[in-house]
Amino acid sequence: MGHATAQDLLANVKKLLILSRGQASVERGFLVNKEVETTNIMGDTVVARRLVCDYVALHGGVTKVPLTKELLKSVEAARTRYRDYLTEERRKKELEAKARKRKAAEDDLEELRKRKKTILEVSQGLAREADKTAEEAEAKSGTKMAELISKSNILRKGSKKKLAELEIIEKEIEAKGAELRKIE
Repeated sequence: MGHATAQDLLANVKKLLILSRGQASVERGFLVNKEVETTNIMGDTVVARRLVCDYVALHGGVTKVPLTKELLKSVEAARTRYRDYLTEERRKKELEAKARKRKAAEDDLEELRKRKKTILEVSQGLAREADKTAEEAEAKSGTKMAELISKSNILRKGSKKKLAELEIIEKEIEAKGAELRKIE
């Protein structure tokens, strides 16, 4: 009789431990999840695999699972659903890649436009400075006039170089714009 009371005491202690934490079923689930878990499977697969394991355990083993019409139809359609899932994932990746490519092209185009604006401002500044220097040269005479005319000519050459650079950038902008339209 002393032995039976020890077993009763042990059973009661187990029940008390379960009650005190209130998480026993969840913790048992962690144990099952660890058994189900294998490397390199995604979250959806873990959930689906866990559902299958729970369903099999509910019926007492693989051989005792009832083969209903609904289950058989689900199995038949599983491959089609999987192919559809893969197609959808591939489509999502393609859309993401296209969006990244478009974003990169838009960023490049914006950078080219900024460069164009900067070069245009520099070119206009050089042209204004050349005009101002030429006007100063008209008021001077001798070597000072020659020096100012020379400076004005150098500034005009610089302005022309910037305008040539500007044409190249405009062509790049057109090409990038065409590339961007192709992405759409």
